[in-house]
Amino acid sequence: MTSPLAQHRAPRGGRRWLLGALALSAVAGVVLGAGVAGGMGTTGADAEVAAPPAPVGVGELPVPAIAQVAAVEPCAQTAVTDALQSGDAPAVVAAFGGAESFREQVAAGAAPCVPLDDARWPWVVVNKQRPLVPIDYAPDAMGYPAAPAVSGRSLAAEAAGALDALVQAAAAEGAGRIALDSGFRSYQTQVSAYGSQVAMRGRDGADDVSARPGYSEHQTGLAADVVACDPGCGTLGEFGGTRQAEWTAQNAWRFGWIVRYEDGATGTTGYVAEPWHLRYVGVELATAYHEGGYHTLEEFFGLPSAATY
Repeated sequence: MTSPLAQHRAPRGGRRWLLGALALSAVAGVVLGAGVAGGMGTTGADAEVAAPPAPVGVGELPVPAIAQVAAVEPCAQTAVTDALQSGDAPAVVAAFGGAESFREQVAAGAAPCVPLDDARWPWVVVNKQRPLVPIDYAPDAMGYPAAPAVSGRSLAAEAAGALDALVQAAAAEGAGRIALDSGFRSYQTQVSAYGSQVAMRGRDGADDVSARPGYSEHQTGLAADVVACDPGCGTLGEFGGTRQAEWTAQNAWRFGWIVRYEDGATGTTGYVAEPWHLRYVGVELATAYHEGGYHTLEEFFGLPSAATY
């Protein structure tokens, strides 16, 4: 028979057993956790946690290959060659992407198919350094402006129509009447004209006011000397300062004309100012000339000055 004291102590033994069981359970949990962790990493009692691998160094980044597309030269473009073959000057300018693009590429020497010494085109440049080729050139197609004329009635066909448009607009806009005083001059006519100036002024003096044969814009049929008529027609020397001259200087570009020899440009053109001397270059180029603020064709096309022969 168990004594009361033994009965009283029995629970204390049970509590010891329970505490021991709990301790064993805790130890087992720790051991089990370590085993799981070891299974995920390096095994063995003395194993250390492995460091992550270092990134692989890259010596040079790869350079992507970019295909090079060769630029098509303007003169190799079908639109340009077709326009040149057609003889259509506005179409040629358009094929280059417009007048300013045309000017830039010609001035840069990137358009050898557009020679500036070919008088068949309105962009030809004739000056004391650039004679006509051939020297006795004459245009194939001539026209006769309906505008009043004092003398020299003929011009290159396209220029003739453009002069009529200018004269009609000047009258309609209140600037007064304008007449053609001198248009196309043949090589032989220029021989006589220049010879007369030499006789009066000497060779150096003649070179300031008259072109030598083969060096005259009049020989291209693209130049027009005009006079004011109020109501009678004056002389070339009287044109400057008239309302016709003022209107022409401001508006000639609208009809494809420029004032070729402006005041202050003698060092570039080689000629004293001639407000009456108009030069046809076509509406597209005349517009670019006006909008770009140019005063000589030499500057417009990036050519050297031509003050002397």
